[in-house]
Amino acid sequence: MGSYGPPQVKEIALGLEQSGHRFLWSLRMPPLLLGNDAAGITNYKNPDEMLPEGFLERIQGRGMICRWAPQAIGAFVSHCGWNSILESLWFGVPIVTWPMYAEQQLNAYMMTELGLAVAMRLDYRIGTSDVVMADEIEKAVRQVMDGGSEVRKKVKEMSEMARKAVMKGGSSFNSIGRLMEDMIGNN
Repeated sequence: MGSYGPPQVKEIALGLEQSGHRFLWSLRMPPLLLGNDAAGITNYKNPDEMLPEGFLERIQGRGMICRWAPQAIGAFVSHCGWNSILESLWFGVPIVTWPMYAEQQLNAYMMTELGLAVAMRLDYRIGTSDVVMADEIEKAVRQVMDGGSEVRKKVKEMSEMARKAVMKGGSSFNSIGRLMEDMIGNN
């Protein structure tokens, strides 16, 4: 999900905890900022400093925090960059949308409209004071983790279609073959 400041990290932590689901959270520290505490800027070196008090103890056996995690798990909260979307569809893993900037809002909107993602936020902009609250995160996580959800079924179907497309005789396989023939002039 990228790196966030302390207020947002606390809300994410509470939302994940309150969802009741097992989780693996890839938490990156915000980049070190120029300045010091005297300027009102705190540079956190340890993610524990940004988490709610007692959080790590309460999530033992149910949640884990790491610096990086593969997206091929039960579901993931995504900024909705195109590579994340392709990875989601390839592995059949549903997304909770949390776009930050550029084309990510459009990607998130498309995925939601096609029934391939759960919308948490479509209008969030990084760099604003807007904080996504714990209850909103909890609701989206619960929704995406519902084993019988329509989103989960559609993403699984799309994964199967994507895999068939790259096999011999599939649409992508055939299209790349035609492109290669056109490029070398064997048509």
